[in-house]
Amino acid sequence: MPPSTSFRWSTAWLVVVLLAPVAFLNYLDRQMLASMKTSVMSDITDMVHEADWGYMLGQFKWFYAFLSPIGGLIADRFGRRHVICASLFAWSLITWLTGEVTTYQELLHARTLMGISEAFYIPAALALISDHHQGSTRSRAVGIHQTAIYFGVIAGGFGGIAADSPTVGWRTAFTICGMAGLLYTVPLFLLLREGPAIIQQETTTNKRLPLFSSLTSLMTNVSFLLLVLYFTLPALAGWVVRDWMPAILKERYGIGQGLAGISATIYWQAAAIVSALGGGILADRWSRSSSRSRIYVSAIGMVLIVPAILGIGFAGSLTTAIMCLILFGIGWGLFDGNNMPILCQIAPPQLRATGYGIMNLVSISCGGLADWGFGELRDRQVPLQVIFAIFASLAAASAGLVLLIQIDKEIVNKPSSDRH
Repeated sequence: MPPSTSFRWSTAWLVVVLLAPVAFLNYLDRQMLASMKTSVMSDITDMVHEADWGYMLGQFKWFYAFLSPIGGLIADRFGRRHVICASLFAWSLITWLTGEVTTYQELLHARTLMGISEAFYIPAALALISDHHQGSTRSRAVGIHQTAIYFGVIAGGFGGIAADSPTVGWRTAFTICGMAGLLYTVPLFLLLREGPAIIQQETTTNKRLPLFSSLTSLMTNVSFLLLVLYFTLPALAGWVVRDWMPAILKERYGIGQGLAGISATIYWQAAAIVSALGGGILADRWSRSSSRSRIYVSAIGMVLIVPAILGIGFAGSLTTAIMCLILFGIGWGLFDGNNMPILCQIAPPQLRATGYGIMNLVSISCGGLADWGFGELRDRQVPLQVIFAIFASLAAASAGLVLLIQIDKEIVNKPSSDRH
């Protein structure tokens, strides 16, 4: 390949390499609290109800969701790099401070600030990756970034072991993770680069467009609205699996907090890692013969998610529950790794961070309600089978939605000298 193309190709993958540790920390810092539930509630004595825990988890999501579109708008108008670095610095500082809280209100405030600071990262990061990977490497690049998220969730699952350790404890774990993020901010700021000139030129043009016009172009796009709904329905179960599964396994199968945290994360996240990488390769290769390849691969993932959710609710043993979680992870990797690539087929570059922010707003707001609602249903002794059957039905309804999305051929077929 020509030297200039080779340089752009190298820079494009360097962006993925640099952002992978950030994605890892993003989900490690938020996930490990779920696996420390017993230790945290024992230490913070004024938090006594399951609904209190669910409300705290929901509070994070509601603020995260509300700020996501704003983070996307800022990234689209002023560049992704500074937004990403500032977000990492802020949430790492808050992670460190979380280890210092002593009351439920302080923990609630810390998680609120965590939601605010982390909201700016994902839309900007995925948009930046898509800026650099404009051709047949996009699904793979996004998939690799998502696997870093899954590794973060897996690492967070070991939080229960850290919390149980007399030499570590949950507070020290938060301190260490916060310091790691603060230190990584420096090399990230020095090495991370914005997208190719053609994308930056389009972004600069968009700065002069009225905010209302930008939002209207998205909110009147039927395919975008379908994608938002498709993105939201299965995520209700996804958030409950992430946030409540350690406690569910501990209670249902009588295992320790450490084993429950690991069992609730490592198996399905490992499956999602393999699935996201394999699904990325499949979608990219399939895209050579079909422009709807990202949609088809995502739909396959959703077909797998539905029986997995049902199985989790009805599992009679820990082994069966883990097998269902693995199936859930396979489906999730195919689904999660193709959401931004699908968005790239229906929205122009200068609106992609904003679009993903809106997707986060709707999905995570509903996820927060799901977390709170799950706690309420558990307090009311509603059987797990009934709860997960509801989530499975919502995921089943979304399975057909993605197939209704119509890609914008003008965007997909737009010539670019920067394609990889």
